[in-house]
Amino acid sequence: MILTISADSPVPPYEQVRAQLAQQIIERKLVVGTRLPTVRRLAADLGLATNTVARAYRELEEAGLVETRGRAGTFVSAAGERGRERAREAARQYAQTVHSLGIEPEEALRIVQAALQASDGHQPG
Repeated sequence: MILTISADSPVPPYEQVRAQLAQQIIERKLVVGTRLPTVRRLAADLGLATNTVARAYRELEEAGLVETRGRAGTFVSAAGERGRERAREAARQYAQTVHSLGIEPEEALRIVQAALQASDGHQPG
């Protein structure tokens, strides 16, 4: 697990940690059952405050990507796999809907990209 934090980035450090861990879980670089470093250890390794890393872990847990097992630590959750399956099912339903409306695939993808950007707080490009 390799994380890099950019002090020059407009993205807050907790979000950089959260996003990088989420990406590694989604890409299966961190597989189900992988134990993450303790909050204190990761904070020390990255030169961040413990509260910063704790917030990232908390948000990953709220998203179902990790689970905390008390003193045993924080682990990559199987719920991430279930979430991925839910996303695939939503994509199948979306594809059926746009097909039935006669929307071309390129336009359907632009609609999805705009929705994803809006959900991240970015304006569509």
